[in-house]
Amino acid sequence: MAPLPAVLDRRTLNRATLARQLLHRRERRSVPAVVEHLLGLQAQEPHEPYVGLWSRLSAFDPAELVELLERRVVVRTQLMRRTLHLVTAEDCLALRPVHHTMLVARMIGVLGRRLPGVDLEALADAGGPLFAEEPRTLPDVGRLLTPRWPGATARDLGDALSSLVPLVQTTPRGVWRVQAPARNTTVLAWLGRDVQTPDDPHAVLEHMVLRYLTAYGPASSSDLRAWCGLSGLPGVVERVLPRLRTFRDERGRRLLDVPDGPLPHREEPVPVRFLPAFDNAVLGYDDRTRLIDDDHRALSVTGARFVLVDGFVAATWTATGDARGDVAVTVQPLRRLTAAEREDVAAEGEQLAGFLGDGAPGRVQVADG
Repeated sequence: MAPLPAVLDRRTLNRATLARQLLHRRERRSVPAVVEHLLGLQAQEPHEPYVGLWSRLSAFDPAELVELLERRVVVRTQLMRRTLHLVTAEDCLALRPVHHTMLVARMIGVLGRRLPGVDLEALADAGGPLFAEEPRTLPDVGRLLTPRWPGATARDLGDALSSLVPLVQTTPRGVWRVQAPARNTTVLAWLGRDVQTPDDPHAVLEHMVLRYLTAYGPASSSDLRAWCGLSGLPGVVERVLPRLRTFRDERGRRLLDVPDGPLPHREEPVPVRFLPAFDNAVLGYDDRTRLIDDDHRALSVTGARFVLVDGFVAATWTATGDARGDVAVTVQPLRRLTAAEREDVAAEGEQLAGFLGDGAPGRVQVADG
């Protein structure tokens, strides 16, 4: 077995990321196992996780995820970076407490000046029971509380409560083909179990770091922080360091990794993949050049959906139509594609159109680059 290189170049990191993110080949794993492995899928757009799972799993059926949502095996809740993620119920219970301080701090950073005279603890005490009583939208609860805090808008009060109170978005929101309001209830009301401050928060964070590196490594401490949004992690990293292997990237940054994480050869062929909006394969890093050029980095936070060609972002895609008619997938290259690449993109795009159309044939147009 050849010795591992001390420095990992961009292409090697790309192949490692595709392998860890289950994008190098479609896997025969269960949906809960994939959601758990990835530490959740970004889900502020309720139907995007379906595409993320389709790109990673062989023979993925949207009904599988619908059933898991309705059985409450997986939930949509606010976690990393104060964004909605689809996570397993167990991860919701375990990770929500260690993210709470960050969620509140980020909320205050956005809303603080728009909540004059609002005592946040009193707001949580008043809002939590309203969500527990029945699923409600954030503005609906905000409107019920504006008489008590007339200086704040219903929208801002509701937004603040989304961080102050551990909530989950309830079905039918997030169900395939269903458009439904974003109603929320408490974790306790939905799962029958409440989040609890762990006896050893450091142990929870150490386990989270190891899981992050399993699904995203090799990665730097800055990448880890950008993924989760938490501060105070250097001490956690130092405690797990004896269990890790380390590398350097081409910029000289220290990269952390689990000992058994796959490092495919940098020239290993990889298939075209269509990613949903905000996929964590792109957003899970501070330095995203392992997948996307810096010239296009800004697209990663606008909701653009990406096409990976030879492992790197080479195009964006959109879709029109639904199961009641023709689904048309349009691909807009970000660089000139070779004839062979265009054929591969079109072939995978046809498969995607069929998936989005629930099996009905669709159309693909690959624009000129």
